[in-house]
Amino acid sequence: MTKADRIDLYKRFMPEPMGVLKLDELGFFEAPASSKYHGAYEGGLFDHSYEVTKYLIKVTDKLAIKWKSELSPYVIGMYHDLCKCGLYTKEPDGTYKYNKDVLLPGHGERSVILAQKILDLTDEEIICIRWHMGAYEDPKLWDTYHKAINDYPNLLYICLADMYASKVVGV
Repeated sequence: MTKADRIDLYKRFMPEPMGVLKLDELGFFEAPASSKYHGAYEGGLFDHSYEVTKYLIKVTDKLAIKWKSELSPYVIGMYHDLCKCGLYTKEPDGTYKYNKDVLLPGHGERSVILAQKILDLTDEEIICIRWHMGAYEDPKLWDTYHKAINDYPNLLYICLADMYASKVVGV
């Protein structure tokens, strides 16, 4: 799939194709999702985010999950890994290497900051994006993660969707 195909799919899939130009400027449609794990190829970040969003919507529908905003499954799913924009540099052999010169470190925090530059997030969206790593979060922060789940239980569904896309679908 080309970058143009991904942009077209994004526009058709999203109920409101928010932030297309800003996402394109960030490199969202071309970035890999990782340097050596799931989605470690050009466009892998979009492909991963698309799969996460599809699964989050499916779970939302099947379990009749209520969100603060109807758009939240789309926003959280698509924007949960924005931190990966500009995070990897392409090597001459086509592989990707972590970019140590990133000025905004962090995974969930960086994704929230970048998402807030594109649209206004609800508190629930902020918490879900920030803590979407779930069990892969730094164990020192598990108490705070637990508190986030208590206040925003829908957080568990983005963790599930992210793991489904990366571990089961493989992107």
